[in-house]
Amino acid sequence: MKRKSENSHLQEREVDTSKPSAVYEPSGGRSYTLTIALPGSIIANALTPELKTLLASQIARAAAVFCVDEVVVFDDGQAEQQEKHRRQYSSKNQQNQQNGHDAFTGFSDPNFFLTHILSYLETPPFLRKHLFPMHPDLKYAGILPSLDMPHHFRPHEWCPYREGVTVRSENEQGKSDKKRKSGTVDSKTHAIVDVGLPQKISLPVTIPPDTRVTVKLPEEINLTVDHEDPVTATAVAPSTPREEAGYYWGYSVRSASSLSTVFTECEYDGGYDVTFGTSERGAPIFSLDEEDSAKPQVPKFSHMLIVFGGIGGLESAVKADSELSQMGVKEPSKLFDHWVNVCPGQGSRTIRTEEAVWLGLMGLREVAVKRGRR
Repeated sequence: MKRKSENSHLQEREVDTSKPSAVYEPSGGRSYTLTIALPGSIIANALTPELKTLLASQIARAAAVFCVDEVVVFDDGQAEQQEKHRRQYSSKNQQNQQNGHDAFTGFSDPNFFLTHILSYLETPPFLRKHLFPMHPDLKYAGILPSLDMPHHFRPHEWCPYREGVTVRSENEQGKSDKKRKSGTVDSKTHAIVDVGLPQKISLPVTIPPDTRVTVKLPEEINLTVDHEDPVTATAVAPSTPREEAGYYWGYSVRSASSLSTVFTECEYDGGYDVTFGTSERGAPIFSLDEEDSAKPQVPKFSHMLIVFGGIGGLESAVKADSELSQMGVKEPSKLFDHWVNVCPGQGSRTIRTEEAVWLGLMGLREVAVKRGRR
């Protein structure tokens, strides 16, 4: 009897590993942000559309895992020097490389391609069909691992915030008054939003169709009931779930024409107040929190920026930047508060950018959580 009792106790303690248990739990509002910047030229280093797409997804996965709020893709001037990779691809696919962004852009415009894939993967799956028309860039996106971020909700999951897309009201679709439901609202004063629930959401504002919006839902909504009348909610800024409740709400994607515009076109008031540049010639990343380190400890910050280089490092990006050349900047380390090596004593001669992103975000994870202003 004793042995049977012990076995029963062990069975109760067994963990169901068939389902993910690391569900994101918000712990109060968060005002600080984390931004990473990297060159789109890393896409040119992958030889096939499949590998280019997979490379982009590795960046997206890292951003999702480490709660990155903004990804900046900048032009480091190196993609043109890697044009040979385009010529090595099959002639059949080369015929599809046309000017503009209607064809596959992984060869012709790697910066656009990376921003395209990153934006697509960040978007909740049920919204993608509304916001992303069929495009050659997205041919292999369906086989990529899901980001499964907190705002990628299942229909039965409750959260006071949701991402949605504005849809056309029934009278805009040409339906007659007889076929219209009693709950149809005036599209001139309200917007109807699909947030992935059985109920449609009504916002007391006018927003064009096929626009992505963040909404705050009323507490009394029943997720299991399909109401005829739209439920009235409130449109909020995409940063509201993070600032008010502490939810990680995905990342935004921004394009920058050069390394310098990563800084000068920052969308945050006051810019980035603590910046990190990464290089094998930098100081060991673990020295940042050492009290006896020659470098001062990382101060409290509101907006952190971590910049990664491409094949030629950030040195190549500096050389290709006309603004920095006019300012006489030659050493990339002068642009940052901290110049760090994300993997001191590396065993391989090279660390690829997609690997450096994971290493850098892991190495600075504790710094971001401890020093970020709540």
